[in-house]
Formats: sequence, structure tokens, C-alpha cells
Amino acid sequence: MPFDVVAEPTRRRILDLLRERPRLVGELTVLLGLSQPGTSKQLRVLREAGLVRVRPEGQRRWYELDPEPLMEIDQWLTPYRWLWASRLDALERHLDTMEE
Repeated sequence: MPFDVVAEPTRRRILDLLRERPRLVGELTVLLGLSQPGTSKQLRVLREAGLVRVRPEGQRRWYELDPEPLMEIDQWLTPYRWLWASRLDALERHLDTMEE
């Protein structure tokens, strides 16, 4: 389930990096400050959850984001968005009164 997978901060960071563009394991390892086996382990979990796909290119393996499973999380959050919207509206009203 995507919820379980994205609960881990390192995996969320990998998704953030892959959102920018496809990356090689070595590049992710450097950016994350992990060992290569540690990075590969996190990528395997993301791949098994369907959040990341691998594109072989010769000897290299490009990892790229597959956003489709994140839609499940987005759909689950939809009914809760009104909570944030109402609080942001209240903050905006408060800031408007402070300006006056």
C-alpha cells in the first residue's frame, strides 16, 4: 500500500528527487548520503509498491517516478482538504485584520 511506503522519510526524499527527473542509483546515493546498498533497498521497496519504475539503458538503470499509485493517497485525502482550506481562510482573514 502506498501509505506504508511513503511513511518512511528517506523514501519520500527519493520520490521528491525523482519528481524532478529520472536518476541513476549512484546519483541518488550521493544526494541522500546513503550507502549504495541502502539506496538500492529503498528503491526496491518503492519499485515493489509501484511508485518507481526502472528503465535499463545499457549497463545503467534509470529510476523514474510512477505517480499513478500516489493517486490513491490523493483520493483518500480529498475529503480532508476542507480542514486545511478553512484554516487557511481563517489565517488570511486574521492577517487582513492585522494590516488594517
